[in-house]
Amino acid sequence: MSRGPRKQPKYRQIADALRAAIDAGEYRPGDRLPGENPLSAKYGVAAMTARQALNALKNEGLAESRKGAGFFVRSFTPIRSRRVARLSRERWRAGQSVFEADDNRALTTDSQVLGDVIPPAPIARVLQLPEGEMAFARSRRHIVEGRPVLLSTSYLPRDLVAGTAITQADTGAGGIYARLTEQGAEPVHFREEVAIRMPSADDSAGLNLPSDTPVIKICRTAFTADGQAVEVNEMTLDSAAYVLEYDFDA
Repeated sequence: MSRGPRKQPKYRQIADALRAAIDAGEYRPGDRLPGENPLSAKYGVAAMTARQALNALKNEGLAESRKGAGFFVRSFTPIRSRRVARLSRERWRAGQSVFEADDNRALTTDSQVLGDVIPPAPIARVLQLPEGEMAFARSRRHIVEGRPVLLSTSYLPRDLVAGTAITQADTGAGGIYARLTEQGAEPVHFREEVAIRMPSADDSAGLNLPSDTPVIKICRTAFTADGQAVEVNEMTLDSAAYVLEYDFDA
């Protein structure tokens, strides 16, 4: 015997109704959402159920809570990351950053040169490094409108980048890919693997996220014309801060 669609929990129904109201413009960025008591009265549920609904919107990145003031529609406009256009070689040849293809808002970057490190085994295999051989690594955190949105760590063959600006705090106009091009190792092909996961403790701390908010994990590998992997970049994105856009021909 076939069964009908499973009825959603009451808190989820309330969250869906609030989300629809946000999408319709009834609540605009920065507006205060109905509190627990009004929602409890409207839907005939306990205050705890109403709070579950509001927290569901918070976990989706649609709302934020302010101590003593309630829940508000998040005012941050998601970054539309153009995953194909941002990696065009014309960009780094012109000295432009990858992020400029995504968004025109001011970007603050906390960069850290990690230096020579033993890379995770899967990355060592992609870079074709013998077991125990070090790679060169650097990390960064992107902050937009005061909000951390991305963490990333790049791993590159140590011998390839030694003595170049890639090992310095400021890699120069066009970033890593422009410097690789100057070394005769221009990236001409990229592969990205995308996964959705719950954040690790480091992810939560770095992105200022609660432990129950998902993150987007992207692992990008850059290849030269002869198929050599010259960079593996592991990225963690705040899932509520990004829309990933892929634009390509059939």
